[in-house]
Amino acid sequence: MTTLQDAAADRTTTQPDGGAGRRQRAYSRTRVGPLTYVAMTLISLIFVLPLLWMLLTTFKTETDARSIPIHIMPGQWTLRAYHLIFADAANPVYLWLANSLMVSVLHMLLVVAVASMAAYALSRMEFVGRKLLFGVLIATLFVPGFIFFMPNYLTMSTLGWLDSIWALVVPGAANAFGVFFLRQFFLAIPRELEESALIDGANSWTIFTRIVLPLSKPALVTLAVLSFLGAWNDFVWPVFVLFSPDKMTLAPGLATLQGAYTTDYPVVMAGATLAAIPVLILYVVVQRYVIEGVANSGLKG
Repeated sequence: MTTLQDAAADRTTTQPDGGAGRRQRAYSRTRVGPLTYVAMTLISLIFVLPLLWMLLTTFKTETDARSIPIHIMPGQWTLRAYHLIFADAANPVYLWLANSLMVSVLHMLLVVAVASMAAYALSRMEFVGRKLLFGVLIATLFVPGFIFFMPNYLTMSTLGWLDSIWALVVPGAANAFGVFFLRQFFLAIPRELEESALIDGANSWTIFTRIVLPLSKPALVTLAVLSFLGAWNDFVWPVFVLFSPDKMTLAPGLATLQGAYTTDYPVVMAGATLAAIPVLILYVVVQRYVIEGVANSGLKG
């Protein structure tokens, strides 16, 4: 009997009570130590240093950029690369930049409009074959994108849209991922809101435009950013359908620039910087909506 009492007393003194134990485990899970900060800093430098190097190289002279040993900071600060890149009539970077902005914005608006209406129909409306249609739509996500190159090219040729911005804007408008992404978000919106609107006399279009879309702002912004980036970074498709140098977008245009200034690294880096700046600004402005949209749609990492 004495032995059992001693053992119980030992457990009482060596183990914390339930509340204290839970608090300790919660503290251990949320505690951020110095090693965590060091690891996060190193990971951040992996992404930031190439961008910083690219930016600093644009302010170097051609000789300074090719000097050995390599210097991170410019020996002599100059804007020669930017003057040269905007004065080169054979490689109109400013025109490529304007074309990329116009194509990306139009493509983004078209994708959001088409995907939001299709996602609303698939998530809220009852019709024959809805599940089958959604299954076929999801199946297209597993088909490699280059399979659609030839059908899309023939379609653009038939419509007479080759060598025009419509050949870049329209083919990707029916975005299966966008429909799936918005459908997942729409399903999380309480049906009671729509039922209340129906009682007040609202029709489907009114519910869609005045209730569903305003509540889905994070998901819409996320899809808009992804669509903009897809059109902005597209390289292969513009090479297929654009033939005139003045119709070129920035991504294939930079490949031409790299061929024209093979050893002039500041000019090549200046072109890459011009391509990166709009995308970075866009992400900084809307990053809150992007994080919220991905978290609420159930699509994580």
